[in-house]
Amino acid sequence: MVSSIKLKNIGQLATFNTDRNKLVTLSDVEILIKDGYILAIASQVREASVEIDCGHALVTPGFVDPHTHPVFLHGRENEFELRIKGTSYQEISEAGGGIRSSIEGVRNASENTLYKKVVGRMDRFLRLGTTTVESKSGYGLDIDSELKSLQVIDKVNKNHPIEIIPTFLGAHDFPLEFAENRDGYIDEICQSMIPAVSKQGIAIFCDVFCEKGYFSQEDSERILNTAISYNLIPRIHADEFQDSGAAFLAAKVGAISADHLMAVSKSGIEALSRADVIAILLPGTTYSLGSNTWAPARELINNNVTVALATDFNPGSCHIQSMPFIISLACNYLKMTLEEAFIGATFSAAQSLACADRAGSLEVGKQADLVIWGIKTLIEIPYNVTDIPVQKVIKSGSIVYDSDKVGGFTQMGFE
Repeated sequence: MVSSIKLKNIGQLATFNTDRNKLVTLSDVEILIKDGYILAIASQVREASVEIDCGHALVTPGFVDPHTHPVFLHGRENEFELRIKGTSYQEISEAGGGIRSSIEGVRNASENTLYKKVVGRMDRFLRLGTTTVESKSGYGLDIDSELKSLQVIDKVNKNHPIEIIPTFLGAHDFPLEFAENRDGYIDEICQSMIPAVSKQGIAIFCDVFCEKGYFSQEDSERILNTAISYNLIPRIHADEFQDSGAAFLAAKVGAISADHLMAVSKSGIEALSRADVIAILLPGTTYSLGSNTWAPARELINNNVTVALATDFNPGSCHIQSMPFIISLACNYLKMTLEEAFIGATFSAAQSLACADRAGSLEVGKQADLVIWGIKTLIEIPYNVTDIPVQKVIKSGSIVYDSDKVGGFTQMGFE
């Protein structure tokens, strides 16, 4: 990392501003970065050891993706083929596909093999403008494999430019050895897995898939309360396919977020609002599953629920890593405004990961996590849909991706 960087000839700087509590667009400003942090944003800043001419283009914060599942061995392309032939996600799961079909790969893969897989996926996140990403375990579903998955996340976080926020998701599904003893697996999570995860000291959050056929409201409450007792922050997969009462549980246990919410009820929305639970919406999953049931973003926003956006990148139900594409889906199908969607993909997403003090917006004193675009205005991000014109990505004051470089990446080992 160079000691100082100056960004000049910025056409527009678009960012959430915490003092004004809204998105602001600044013109003809410069940014001074020193030792990884933003030192000044002004019409003119002092000289720096490196100067970057932005060519009057758009500059934004790096995206924050607050819901991903990147620790898996192989994709599940066969399930996509089944879905386009009319088989539902639930039917695939009941036939032995879905989450369970990824377990054997993670259990049998070495830590180094999984590490290399996750590094490649993090490279792609960076190329698409994401600088902070939440990453869940959840495809091992036994103590050793869950700890291995978290160790992989931690190792990548320490060796890759991207910032990874780790989540324990042992309650993702019931492994085959506990298919006829679900209470036994919940005991295993609460009595063995969570204490071991806490002792390991990597995971910050604990998540649960609260849904019919997976973990009931009662099961999820027990797991999350156990996690809280071990100082893990609760979050929850909530009301994805039907109203399971998960939104009420999120409010009851003080979860930082409730994710999915395609089937959340009006009273569930009101409960989230009263408890200040952040709603993380995943329109890429609805799109990938070929569903027409979109999360009720407008109702959530109208009830003063903070809405964040995420990709839900995983091997089965959603293989999307592009936050710009998620913004486009949010504008078109969740009926969010451009400003709401962009804030949801940056500042609100950072709030849902408890890192908004350092990420999610471009403000003096925060990490210098930003994207220099090959476009002029914010609306061009969702307008371009799949053509992502990222020119440069800066993470914590280092230029980590440059489209002008061969391969793009500017740090050894990430190409």
